[in-house]
Amino acid sequence: MNFTLHQLKVFTVIVEKKSITKAAEELNMTQPAASIQLKNFQDQFDIPLTEVIGRRLHVTNFGTEIYDIAESILNKVGTIEYKTQAFKGLLSGKLRISVVSTGNYVMPYFLNGFLKQHPHIDLVLDVSNKTNVIKDLEQNEVDFSLVTVSPKHLDLFEEPLMTNKLYLVAASGNSLNNANVEGKSIFKRVPLIYREEGSGTRFTMQQFFAKEAIKPEVKLELTTNEAIKQAVVADIGMSIVSLLSIKNELSQNELKIIPVKGLPLESQWKLIWLKKKNLSPVALAFLDYVKQEKEKVYNDFFKWMEQY
Repeated sequence: MNFTLHQLKVFTVIVEKKSITKAAEELNMTQPAASIQLKNFQDQFDIPLTEVIGRRLHVTNFGTEIYDIAESILNKVGTIEYKTQAFKGLLSGKLRISVVSTGNYVMPYFLNGFLKQHPHIDLVLDVSNKTNVIKDLEQNEVDFSLVTVSPKHLDLFEEPLMTNKLYLVAASGNSLNNANVEGKSIFKRVPLIYREEGSGTRFTMQQFFAKEAIKPEVKLELTTNEAIKQAVVADIGMSIVSLLSIKNELSQNELKIIPVKGLPLESQWKLIWLKKKNLSPVALAFLDYVKQEKEKVYNDFFKWMEQY
C-alpha cells in the first residue's frame, strides 16, 4: 500500500462534500485531477470506498471507516506542522465556523483577539438559519457551530459562552407604554412578526407560547433579523428579538422594550461540535482561547446588557 498525503486529503474532502466537483473547487483542482487522485487511492483497496447511485456519490461503510482514519492521519500531520509553526511563534490553517444569524452579533467578538494573535489563520464563517447551521455541523463541514438551541439527534460537546435574552420590542412611537408591565394576554392583541421556520429565535418563541397556552396573532413572517427590526421600526408589528441585535436601535430611540411578565426569555449562546470529530490544531487553539477569554470578552463587549 503506497498512498500519499495528497490522496488522503482529496479523499477526505470528497467524502465531506459528497461530490468530486465540489471537492475539486475546495482544493483548487480540476475535476478530472480530483477523480484521478480518488481512483489512485481506491486502487489500493479491494473493497469500494465510494459508489455512484443515481448520479450521486455515496460513501460505503468501509469508505467511512477509512475516512475516519484518514482524517486522524491528516490531523496528526497538521499537528506536526502546528508544532513547527508554534515553535516559531506562528499558528496557521483554516478555521470553519457556522453561526445562526443572530449569532453574528456574538461571534466576531470571540474571534477578534484570536485572529489578531494568529494572523496566518484563514477563517471561513458561514451565517445562516439554525437548520442550515446544524446541517453543516452534521455533515462535518465545519469545526464549530454557534447556536442557542442544540440539536438532540447529534452527539455533541458544548462550550457555553454567554446568556441570550429575548425581549418584546415595538417602535418607539408605538402607543403601548413601555413603563408599565404587561400581562401575557398582550400577545393575543398585538400583531407579531415571526422569523422563518428553522430559526432558533422562532423555536424559543414557540416553546414559550406553547408552555403558556398562548395563541399569538401572527402578522407576518420574515427571513432575517434585520428585516424584522426594520418592520418593527416602521410600526408594522412587534416582535420578540435578541437584546444583542437591537443595541443601536435602542440607543437611537428607534425601538423600545415592552415589559411583559415572563420575559425576557433566556437561553445560552454556546459553541457546539461533534464528539466524533478530530479537531485540528487551529480548532483546538481557538477552543482554548474561548475557554480562557470568554469572561473578558463578555465584560469588554456585552456587559451593557445588564442594564436591561
